[in-house]
Amino acid sequence: MQRFDRLRYIRTLDPAEDHLEIYRLTAALEFPWDYTRALELALYRTYAVPSIGRLLAETAELTERTQKRYDDTSLLLDAVVEHGFDHEQGRTAIRRINRMHRSYDISNDDMRYVLCTFVVVPKRWIDRYGWRRLSRHEAEAAAAYYRTLGRHMGIQGLPEDYAAFEECLDSYERAHFGWDEKARTVSDATLDLMASWYPKPLAPLLRTATLALLDDPLLDAFRYDRPGPLTRRVVRGAVRLRGRAVRLMSPRVVPHYARQNPEIKGYPDGYRVAELGTFPVPGVRGCPVPHQAAPAGRTAEEG
Repeated sequence: MQRFDRLRYIRTLDPAEDHLEIYRLTAALEFPWDYTRALELALYRTYAVPSIGRLLAETAELTERTQKRYDDTSLLLDAVVEHGFDHEQGRTAIRRINRMHRSYDISNDDMRYVLCTFVVVPKRWIDRYGWRRLSRHEAEAAAAYYRTLGRHMGIQGLPEDYAAFEECLDSYERAHFGWDEKARTVSDATLDLMASWYPKPLAPLLRTATLALLDDPLLDAFRYDRPGPLTRRVVRGAVRLRGRAVRLMSPRVVPHYARQNPEIKGYPDGYRVAELGTFPVPGVRGCPVPHQAAPAGRTAEEG
């Protein structure tokens, strides 16, 4: 197989009908490292919406159990990518996601925004740092994939295509990004987690490098000092250089899923999808509202 053979195959598929196959090929074979980094960034930037960041702080999942929350989120999303929407593993993962979310008072708009980050942030990351840009087929397949996930989650008003996902994300961030002290604690905990994956003496350098990859509206929302132009050029240039090096390598032939990432550290002896995540109890810290069924007319995966 040559470097661009898989892209040529992807272009023979239909982004609407074959969205799962295209998304799986893109995320697990063409850009597994980039998708991991981009989805980390996607989730991270949602903290800058105060209603999201504040809730995450109140649950304490991302401040006191940061590694577990990272692992569980990655593994639940990964199960759907690897197994599909109709497989028992995929259905179980969606069921777990839904039952956790419905234990909290989360607005439909916030849920839709989070979904938008999963579509838009990876494309922007790969177009900037990947070994090639994401094709239109891949972008539209990602939009179709997350529309399908959104329907299973009962999210209303889902964007119709990639351009609509992008507009939804940008307009929501313009309207809602802002400072919140509790959200800042979640951000700090996440940065500390990422630094903990590497030797301790490198922690300050890694934190600086991570901040250098963030855009100004995100930095401003958390009130972080903006890295200097030289730091940004060096860090971003290094990540671009990695992408150019990957382009020279032989294409991956074995899919790489998130469960294989070294950053997943909480389950050395394996895990069951049905046991991932949290099991909130109404009235207990971080779970202020009782479980609510989906409103009439919503489509949601319940089993």
